[in-house]
Amino acid sequence: MTLTEQMMQLAKQAKASSRNLARLTAEQKNAGLLAMAEALEKNCPAIKESNELDMESAAQAGLSAAMLDRLKLDEKRIFAMAKGLREVAALPDPVGRVLDERVRPNGLKLRKISTPIGVVVIIYESRPNVTADAAALCFKSGNATILRGGKEAMHSNRAIAEMMVTAARQSLPDFPTHAIQVVPTPDRDAIKELLSLTQYVDLCMPRGGESLIRAVADCSKVPVIKHYKGVCHVYVDGAADLKMAEEIVMNAKVQRAAVCNAMETLLVDRAIAPVFLPRIALKLAEKKVELRVDAETLELLKSQISNLKSPMRLRAATEQDWFTEYNDYILNVRVIGGIQEAIDHINHYGSAHSDSIVTSDEARAQQFLREVDSAAVYWNASTRFTDGGEFGMGAEIGISTDKVGARGPMGLEELTTYKWIGIGTGQIRT
Repeated sequence: MTLTEQMMQLAKQAKASSRNLARLTAEQKNAGLLAMAEALEKNCPAIKESNELDMESAAQAGLSAAMLDRLKLDEKRIFAMAKGLREVAALPDPVGRVLDERVRPNGLKLRKISTPIGVVVIIYESRPNVTADAAALCFKSGNATILRGGKEAMHSNRAIAEMMVTAARQSLPDFPTHAIQVVPTPDRDAIKELLSLTQYVDLCMPRGGESLIRAVADCSKVPVIKHYKGVCHVYVDGAADLKMAEEIVMNAKVQRAAVCNAMETLLVDRAIAPVFLPRIALKLAEKKVELRVDAETLELLKSQISNLKSPMRLRAATEQDWFTEYNDYILNVRVIGGIQEAIDHINHYGSAHSDSIVTSDEARAQQFLREVDSAAVYWNASTRFTDGGEFGMGAEIGISTDKVGARGPMGLEELTTYKWIGIGTGQIRT
């Protein structure tokens, strides 16, 4: 079978399954999700074994420590996947909601009803937990999904999907076998072939680095919901509680450096820079974070470097650095002259993903929340909260920085479209 024929078969099977998914009740879908969650926990050793094969290959290929962390599945992360499935099961069914209702003067009743999108292709890198999250959210929202993970997670993704499908089939006789499919080849041309099938595929959601997302958007003939990158900022205002600021900055950068909601640039108000920057630089140095800084920060830290107990990785930032998503233990740092400069910097260099201000001044905070043009904007909180689970969505299908359609973490509701239903008593248009 050629690659074209293989992708055509996947897409046709998904389209047929999407029709059958529409017949499942909320109770049936929830039962399937609970069975999937139990299967992931029960088969934890087998999933870890598959993941170890991927980890070994990735290490040999030279993936960074941060990227290896994204790839790794331990018992805690596998059980977290199962927990996410149970949380999705506990959420209201997004299908069949009445979004609008009206009666026209001629008596025609109109209802706007939420419906599944149909067939959704998810393209992602490294993180095999996306397999469970994406499959669960698509299943609950009545969509068939075709999953295309990175080649570095091939064994993990296949094991997770197979266990979920097997569990669903055992608990639900009516489960459509091809409701959840994994693209079986790492061939990059498979993506182009799949995304040319507009008669079968309704939507594509890529998750990963900017180069992957741009490549998908450029080749796709089906609609794409995307975020190109996560250049996230934390601005520490002159009126900030510095202890709070330290905790937020460290959480935003080093809790998990290789995720899209991790901070890439720290902005510090000039009024507190001489006090705050040496303190936070010491903490970042202890975590082996490289700092790429503006001239003012460089001079300030050079004068303090002899006081630091840990070696500091420090260099001047280039113009391109301010636009860069590192997904690594690298952080841009800039001293700025107040709230307006912070907003201007973020709106120019940022990626409209997630940005935060730390301040006790409500007026400045409200200005920041109002004027920063990003999908998620925070006051006195870490950017790491931009996540479907943290937003109470159970899990997420991705984080959109688009302005039309879904924006921010995408959960069940964002995986539905709608249709109008008209109920008449013989009305005709004159």
